[in-house]
Amino acid sequence: MKSIQLRTEISIKSSEWTLDTSTPILTLGSCFAEVLGNQLSSYKFPVLSNPFGTVFNPYSMAQLLTMALENIRPSEELYVRNSDGIWLHYDFHSMFWATSKRELEALLVKKLDEVRTFLSTAKVLVLTFGTAHVYRYRKNLAILSNCHKSHPNEFVKELLSHDQLINRWSHLIQTLGLSRKILLTISPVRHVRDTLPMNQVSKSVLRIFCHRLSEMYPNVSYFPSYEIMMDDLRDYRFYGPDLIHPNEVAEEYIFQLFSKTYIQKETLTLMEEWDAILKMLEHRPRHGLTPGYKSHLKTIHTRLLGVSESLNVSSEIHEIEQRISEFPDEG
Repeated sequence: MKSIQLRTEISIKSSEWTLDTSTPILTLGSCFAEVLGNQLSSYKFPVLSNPFGTVFNPYSMAQLLTMALENIRPSEELYVRNSDGIWLHYDFHSMFWATSKRELEALLVKKLDEVRTFLSTAKVLVLTFGTAHVYRYRKNLAILSNCHKSHPNEFVKELLSHDQLINRWSHLIQTLGLSRKILLTISPVRHVRDTLPMNQVSKSVLRIFCHRLSEMYPNVSYFPSYEIMMDDLRDYRFYGPDLIHPNEVAEEYIFQLFSKTYIQKETLTLMEEWDAILKMLEHRPRHGLTPGYKSHLKTIHTRLLGVSESLNVSSEIHEIEQRISEFPDEG
C-alpha cells in the first residue's frame, strides 16, 4: 500500500556544538525568545531570558547589546514623559518606567549592568528577530525600539535592508568574540499590523540577513523556528485564539526539535528524568499523611539526589524534606 505523507517535516542537521545544564545562555528578542528562555529555565539551564523585554527588530537589539557591552548610558534625547507623568525611554520596553527621569535612568543602568555581567560568562546567545520594520524619531533620526504610543507624527516607519543589518551586527559580533556561539532564529509570530504581504517582505529581509551572518561567521548558526511553524505546522490548530501566536503544542514541538539539535544526549536523558520528577512533585495526597504518601516522598527525595550533581534542585530537596518532617514519628 502506498504511504501517504500529510506533513512537510523540517530536516535539521545536528549541531557541531551542544548545550548542557552548565551552559550560560542569554536569550534576546521577540516574545518567542522569552518562550524559549522559559523552557530552558524550566530544565534548570542557567538562562537570562529576554532581560530587555520584547525587542522586535535586530537593529534595536544590537543597540541594546552594544550599550551593555561598552557601558554606554541611555541617550538623553530619547527619554519621554507621557501624559500620565510616567517617564519612559524610546530604546527600552515599556516594562521600564518610573515617575522621575533620575529613577528611570538608574533602573536602565542597573539592567544594562546586569546584562553586561551575564555576558562576561555567557557561552551562547539565542537571538530571535521579529520584524525588519523600524521607526525613526523625526527629531534626531534615531531608530527606536519602542514608540510608547507617542503621537505617530513624531516617527517615520522604515523597512531596513539586510545590508544595514549586516553593517550594524558585524562589529558587534566581533566585539562579542568569535568563541561565543550565536544562534539566530526568526519569530514564527506574523506581524499582521504590517499587513500579511509586508510581513512576508519583512521576514524575507530577516532570513537573508541571518543567512549572510551564518556564512560570514563560523560561530553563527540558524535555527528554523519560522520555517517549522509555516511549513511543518501549517494548520490553525497549532495557533492560539488570535490565530497569530503559536499555542503550547506548537511551542513544545519547536522546543523538542531545538533540543534534539542543540542539547547533549546525556542532558536530554536528564531532562526526561526531570520531567518525571516534576510529575511526581505535582502529586498531592487524597487521604492525608499516609504511609503510602511518605513512601512517595522518599522516592522523590532519592530521585532528586540522583540529579543534584547536574541540576540545582536544592529548593526542591528542601521542600520534600519539609513535607517528610510533617509526618509523626514512627513507633
